[in-house]
Amino acid sequence: MLKRVHFNKTWLPFMLVAPQIAITLIFFIWPATQAVYQSFLIEDAFGLSTEFVWFENFQYLFTDEIYLNSFGRTIFFSAAVAFISMSSALVLAGFADRVIRGATTYRTLLIWPYAIAPVLAGALWVFMFNPTLGILPYFLDFFGYDWNHYLNGGQAMLLVILAAAWKQIAYNFLFYLAAMQSIPRSIIEAGAIDGARPIRRFWTLVFPLISPTTFFLLVINAVYAFFETFGIVHAVTQGGPANATTILVYKVYNDGFVGLDLGGSAAQSVILMIMVIFMTIIQFRFLERKVQY
Repeated sequence: MLKRVHFNKTWLPFMLVAPQIAITLIFFIWPATQAVYQSFLIEDAFGLSTEFVWFENFQYLFTDEIYLNSFGRTIFFSAAVAFISMSSALVLAGFADRVIRGATTYRTLLIWPYAIAPVLAGALWVFMFNPTLGILPYFLDFFGYDWNHYLNGGQAMLLVILAAAWKQIAYNFLFYLAAMQSIPRSIIEAGAIDGARPIRRFWTLVFPLISPTTFFLLVINAVYAFFETFGIVHAVTQGGPANATTILVYKVYNDGFVGLDLGGSAAQSVILMIMVIFMTIIQFRFLERKVQY
């Protein structure tokens, strides 16, 4: 028999959700509203004068070649980060789920990178790949490969992708490992009795059962790559060389805080927000159909 919870006080349910509503309004809704309003303005650097210009900021953006190029660059960057971080986490979670001795130690070591701030994660990769002092360029030189991400845009993009993906692997690992451990052992044992080898059992039994987790992580990683990788890009390349790593979120900062184009930066924020919302809707509309709950 199902029991229903009844609140004797009509104000109690509202008080319970009030803190979350307040946080959402203060830190999400209000800044988003301000960005939308500011995107219709042209302001001087000191905020002493403003002019309402309607869609002029948006019109200028879509005639700016640097901004248009950052669209494709951001999509490639986001897809690469999501793929590398999720696939690496999936493999690591698969191995960690099979470990019997020292399982806690392995899992703790794999989770630690998530505690590192994005700027510090970027700094670590900068030191490792420094053309003069880094240990990895030193080894690459033995194979005749000249590494210098300060001059080579492709190498710079590869470096920020690796740094951003490495930072997110631990987060994905946590969810994948929890999803794998929730699968009844009897299902895996039944597959083994039927003669399925470990790799076949993983792709035919385990992976379909963790598809809800995969879908959730796909949405989270896409949002992470679009919004939360600013610190890594800023620490590693600062958008260079020659804007080769200037993704949309970094261009918002660069135009707003460096170039002091407040209206144009707000317009870019609005476009970026619409892109992420639209992308999330598409994911829920089409990809969720393939998820097996």
